[in-house]
Amino acid sequence: MSKVVWSYSSLALYQQCPKKYYHLKVAKDVKDPPSEAIAFGNEIHKIAENYVSKGTPIPEKHKQIEPALEALRAMSGEKLCENKLGLTADLKPCGFFDRGVWWRGIADLIILQDDVALTVDYKTGKSSKYADMKQLELLSLAIFKHFPQVKKVKAGLAFLFADDFVRAEFHVDQQKTLWGSWFSDVGQLEQSIQSEVWNAKPNFTCRGYCPVVECVHNQGDRNG
Repeated sequence: MSKVVWSYSSLALYQQCPKKYYHLKVAKDVKDPPSEAIAFGNEIHKIAENYVSKGTPIPEKHKQIEPALEALRAMSGEKLCENKLGLTADLKPCGFFDRGVWWRGIADLIILQDDVALTVDYKTGKSSKYADMKQLELLSLAIFKHFPQVKKVKAGLAFLFADDFVRAEFHVDQQKTLWGSWFSDVGQLEQSIQSEVWNAKPNFTCRGYCPVVECVHNQGDRNG
């Protein structure tokens, strides 16, 4: 049985730098410091969840995001907000906190419409230029497992402050091909867990943005 429990974000962290992943997720001897961007993102996600699910008024300072959220709220179908999904290592649907969970993901919004589902991930960035659909690909694969009546997932990144919506479609018959790539990536993480080898991978966060200050590649202020 696989020893790894992973998510899109944790796998992305590992791919960015295995050593950083080790300290944050395995040894847990460092923590990512809180940031204004993360706090702002959490605030907007909560506002979006409450508006789409309950019609809770949007604070005046964020009224500009209302048209995009209203369009989603007006869509027909069963709406599932901040929906926690889990899969076992043999790709069976399970609860987010189940003992046998292998993968975890949270969908900001799922709208079920018979054999079609829409899944949306809210983004607070000011540009969609570097939009990455891989997270929605993964969530779409999980939706096929949790909702077997769904044959097609329409996925979108909603850039609420850029007034942009980046779309992709995934079909149930693509599952085997798409999962193959994820299995390969997760296999590398599993190898690191088994070998206990966590090599540093220099990247842009080494320039003072990484909490692993003892790393030889960290160029931040070690005395700060």
